[in-house]
Amino acid sequence: MSHTYEKVSGNKAKLTFTVPAEQFDEALQKAFLKLRGRINVPGFRKGKAPRRMIETLYGESVFYDDALEMIFPDVYQEAVKEYDLHPVDQPDVNVDEIGAGKDLKFHLEVFVRPDVKLGEYKGLEVEIDKQKVTDAMIDARISQDQDKASRTIDVEDRPVQEGDTVNLDYAGTVDGVAFDGGTAENQTLKIGSHSFIEGFEEQMIGMNIGEEKDLNVKFPEKYHSEALQGKDAVFHVKVNGIQVTEKPELDDDFAADISEFNTFSEYRDSIVKELTEQADRSNEVATENALVEKAAENAEMDIPQAMINDQAEYMVREMAMRMSYQGLRFEDYMKYTGQTPDDMKRMYLPEAEKRVRVDLVLDAIIKAENIEPSEEDIEKAIADQAERSGVDLEQFKKDLTDEQRSYLKENAAIRLALDLMKKDAKVSEKKEEQPEEAEESKAEKKPARKTAARKTAAKKEADAEGEKPAKKPAAKKAASKEE
Repeated sequence: MSHTYEKVSGNKAKLTFTVPAEQFDEALQKAFLKLRGRINVPGFRKGKAPRRMIETLYGESVFYDDALEMIFPDVYQEAVKEYDLHPVDQPDVNVDEIGAGKDLKFHLEVFVRPDVKLGEYKGLEVEIDKQKVTDAMIDARISQDQDKASRTIDVEDRPVQEGDTVNLDYAGTVDGVAFDGGTAENQTLKIGSHSFIEGFEEQMIGMNIGEEKDLNVKFPEKYHSEALQGKDAVFHVKVNGIQVTEKPELDDDFAADISEFNTFSEYRDSIVKELTEQADRSNEVATENALVEKAAENAEMDIPQAMINDQAEYMVREMAMRMSYQGLRFEDYMKYTGQTPDDMKRMYLPEAEKRVRVDLVLDAIIKAENIEPSEEDIEKAIADQAERSGVDLEQFKKDLTDEQRSYLKENAAIRLALDLMKKDAKVSEKKEEQPEEAEESKAEKKPARKTAARKTAAKKEADAEGEKPAKKPAAKKAASKEE
């Protein structure tokens, strides 16, 4: 068997094959043995008709396609490996000559990873929105710890107030008739959360434990139940109990209870340090993203649409997987939003193209700079991954497969490429627009496109650290307000 390679364009290759007649005849015989049991020939039981009889009845080409399918995978993969091709789509195969006793000749064209002509990627100048630690961020972080240390206590000597958590029964009617989902017992509701229909919570303020009352409300014009849209309703409610959340004072005792520090000042300093480290990491990632995206803009390449489509499909699967982590079904989300997987894929196409461009440019930089991670670099990538995964390092190494190690070696190479780009880069902070400038540019600016869960420049590292979408609460009963 022989084959030749021809580069048709920067993203397409042509392969031409000649398979000796003996090899093709052998494949024809195998195809006959495989298919003879499925072919009806008058006068013969299935599987007993001679090959020549079948070829006479159905034509001598009856086994050609199956014989070619038997030969093709091996010869194709051998050529792909020999010429170090990276196909990104199914090949388009054309048969030039085929027949028993003849050499099989065919050629194919296939889209491959495109050639990348790098532009400037060293000493780039970029601007980023630098994250800074503010007093508001510090207070919000401390407030989270304060909420964790809070306790809920029962209230019996006063009526319902804003911020209370109330245990209640309710029964709703429209025009005096009860409706599905309008009745519940021992439900909890935080007054002021605005999770129930507008006006419901406000009318409960002032009610005492054991008190019953009719609340008059109006369902929203856009409500999940069409039968209730815009309807006036009456909910008969009863207050079973009142609870209030008591937060601890922000003092030394709080610091000692919630942390390893004895004073609130030390505890606060640790929060500042934690947030500063987070901001530094965020700014580092933003810098890398800006640099690699600038390098991608400076590069030239002809990306096959198949690569972009594959990336978009991967992003849809990625989204579905993140939802499953949160206990949500992708099919339910599609139904809720009125979208289809194809709609999601089309939405992701622009970001998918951006990811592909960045990946190709990073690979091109690694090749251009002959970057080869040292064993120390690879070990660091392994240790970082083990830490992100929350797994003991030695156990992680023990369970590491060759494929996973190769993956982490690639991560290490990408890290070295990013470090190279940052070495002589000039990074400045984006200037804040003045109010008048913002107003002038507002009409010109397009809405910002929502980015995917992980930044492409961070590439595979972000798979392990990517944020998960907030879990959408299960649908509440009819008393609750539709989001």
